[in-house]
Amino acid sequence: MMDATWFVLPIVAALALAVGFLIHKTSTDRRIGGAEREARRIVETAERDAQTALQASERDAETRRRSLELEARESAMKARTVFEDESRKREREIQSIEQRILAKEEELARKLEQMERRLGEYADKDKALATRERAVGDSERKLASAMEEQRRKLETIAGLTAEEAKRQLLGQMEEEARREAQLAGMRLEEEARETAREKAKEVLATTIQRLAPDYTVETAVSVVDLPSDDMKGRIIGREGRNIRALELHTGVDLIVDDTPEAVLISAYDPYRREIARLALQRLISDGRIHPARIEEVVNKVKQEMEVHLKEEGDKACFEVGVHGLHPELVKLVGRMKYRTSYGQNCLQHSKEVAWLAGMMAAEIKCDVKLAKRMGLLHDIGKALTHEQEGSHPELSLQVLTKYNESPQVINAALCGHEDVKAETIEAVLVEAADGISAARPGARRDVLESYIKRLAKLEEIALSYKGVEMCYAIQAGRELRVITKAEIISDLDAYQLAKDISKRIEAEMQYPGHIKVVVIRETRAVEVAK
Repeated sequence: MMDATWFVLPIVAALALAVGFLIHKTSTDRRIGGAEREARRIVETAERDAQTALQASERDAETRRRSLELEARESAMKARTVFEDESRKREREIQSIEQRILAKEEELARKLEQMERRLGEYADKDKALATRERAVGDSERKLASAMEEQRRKLETIAGLTAEEAKRQLLGQMEEEARREAQLAGMRLEEEARETAREKAKEVLATTIQRLAPDYTVETAVSVVDLPSDDMKGRIIGREGRNIRALELHTGVDLIVDDTPEAVLISAYDPYRREIARLALQRLISDGRIHPARIEEVVNKVKQEMEVHLKEEGDKACFEVGVHGLHPELVKLVGRMKYRTSYGQNCLQHSKEVAWLAGMMAAEIKCDVKLAKRMGLLHDIGKALTHEQEGSHPELSLQVLTKYNESPQVINAALCGHEDVKAETIEAVLVEAADGISAARPGARRDVLESYIKRLAKLEEIALSYKGVEMCYAIQAGRELRVITKAEIISDLDAYQLAKDISKRIEAEMQYPGHIKVVVIRETRAVEVAK
């Protein structure tokens, strides 16, 4: 029994080993097959992904190629459009040049025809003149023989010799010739005076009527509105340190107690006053008011004002039509906005002079651009009178010479102030425009007051005469219209009254230009039909 058991155990062990080997092999084969299938699946997926990526890259490349083609086409179209525009522009320029050439040719042909016609007329006139000369020669010979005959008869009748008769005749002829020459001279002088006066009136009236700018008289005070009266305490600061800092850095006086919800800035320099106004407004809107902040804001506003002056100068030059000025001159032109003369803004005055001079230059066919340039720069020295010593003509001379302005412009800046003789017609026009701009009513405070006093004085002189019913000073004081009582003043008395009033005005008053005195005498007969 034991022997059989020992015999069976190896067989069972062998079978168990075989069965385990088969199971292990089956399991291993199954895992290997699954791994192979997974590998094939991964490879297939990778192949599909690679193919998809390849197709996507091909599509991207195609898209980029098409976008590049579109950009190239657009560039070509733009270049073609620019080329066509330039071609059309050049064609228009060529056509314009051809038209001007044709117009010049037509004008030359017309002038040539006129010259030929005039030559023909001159030839005819020469022939007629030769004929007249021959006729005059015949007449002179006949006249000589007649005068000889007359001389013999006169000698016979008057018992005078030829020399005595000649002296008497020459004396009479000389007296008559002198009288006729005096009459002709008086007539020509009166005609020249009337023509010059009418032409001057026409030019001045045309220019003044075309120029009617708004005009604002600057004052010495600027007002800054406050959101509330509590802000005044913050502006003053502790022990007044804020207001002292403002006055120190801006050079103005601040008045904070007189006006409710407002601060007054007092200074005779409009430039400093404007800096103080802008700085104070910025400090009020910011809310931080202390000495360090005040100094920072004032310095920043000063820097901005330099840029603002350049902008104002460019604007003035553009409005007037003056170009090519040195940048520093442009800045000085802008600085004149913050300068006044007798209450008149210097920049507005200079622009007005430039406009007036340009208009008058256009009327009399002079250089309009040069006249405007002279008018804009004639008072440029006033922009520096508060910074440098010397009168504004001297400063104008220095500045214009420094920035290479022409001698004509420098002469125009000096001829109205330093008794320098005007060298050009444009300088004379600028001097006249300067006087017009400064003397017209309302331009300056003292001019307005003297203007009103002059009108009152004119009417007072006219009313002082007996028989004057009423009078009116019209046309800015250039005409005095006097209405008389017909029952007291006769027609002859009216002529004499006009002379008397004009003589008295000349003796007692000082005025620019002329004053026309018109005496009106009218008789009215009025009846009422019932």
